[in-house]
Amino acid sequence: MDTFRAFRVFDDGGRVQGRVVSMTLDDLSAGDVVIRAAYSSVNYKDALAATGAGKIIRRFPLVAGVDVAGTVAATADRRFREGDGVLVTGFDLGVAHDGGYAGLVRVPADWAVPVPDDLSLFDVMAIGTAGFTAALAVVGLERNGLTPSAGPVVVTGATGGVGTLAIQMLAGLGYAVTAFTGKDGEHDFLRSIGAKEILSRNGLQMGTRPLEKATWAGAVDAVGGETLAWLTRTMNYNGAIASTGLTGGTELHTTVMPFILRGVKLLGIDSVMCPQATRRQVWQRLASDLRPAGLRQIAREIALEDLPDAFATLLGGGARGRFVVKLSRVTAATLETIPATLKGSRYTSYTSTRRSRARRSRR
Repeated sequence: MDTFRAFRVFDDGGRVQGRVVSMTLDDLSAGDVVIRAAYSSVNYKDALAATGAGKIIRRFPLVAGVDVAGTVAATADRRFREGDGVLVTGFDLGVAHDGGYAGLVRVPADWAVPVPDDLSLFDVMAIGTAGFTAALAVVGLERNGLTPSAGPVVVTGATGGVGTLAIQMLAGLGYAVTAFTGKDGEHDFLRSIGAKEILSRNGLQMGTRPLEKATWAGAVDAVGGETLAWLTRTMNYNGAIASTGLTGGTELHTTVMPFILRGVKLLGIDSVMCPQATRRQVWQRLASDLRPAGLRQIAREIALEDLPDAFATLLGGGARGRFVVKLSRVTAATLETIPATLKGSRYTSYTSTRRSRARRSRR
């Protein structure tokens, strides 16, 4: 059988590391839809997973990559047709199910989302999990009453994937956005993507009182830790914080005072297990009013071989925007093997298999 290239992660005697290998379709996790992958992306979660810096991957060896976009090469599910543009983010992709860093990706049909007409395959991976998370954060803030007239909105981790995309989305909707960053050399860049004000983390006195000066109507926080605690103390009355990340730590040291005296809302944003209906709605908005204006400005295209350097950049706090992974084209000979393989009982109807197992477990 003809092969394709993939970035696969191994546990070599307790040392987690990834490398580019050749694989066949038979090597991949089961699923109803085979995707001829065009692009993937690099998220902080990918860096944690592929290097072992975080206990993300649940089985080894595994193809990494929590995102993928491409076209349907074959399907056992009637909701899709060969040639359809699809994207997958989250669920178990790149965690317990072979992920997006491969020429072919096989997934359960329930995970796949049609690519909106106004977005290219490159666009959806320049957005990827980071942008989808940012969009969920914006939607969550809107549902809690945030409007541009309410006051300034702050975005932390401003030069990262979630941050750069959240700034563009909020600015495009008319919000006055303050970018919060520790990278003093990136102020001009942040203004160029829509930030009205820049707040440097360096030298900032965050204070220790339960309530500090009320400043923000809303916040998108990709940092967590001390930064998130400071946000709770500096929100306006009825302000809301969308918590999306943990690059600054997982612990939150605050009091109940902001919540009971100022009515502050802390919104947890989870993009991994987001319901399919919500996914489709948010991706449609990402193709319209939430579409980031400067995707090409913040996206850097890399190859599979460049992934280790990208992981190191993210883990070292040096990221600026997004890494988009261009995947190798799959040969015609490899594509010809797919339909016959999908018809095999081992691969057909992943969802049906899960349902039958569930029925057996209930008996």
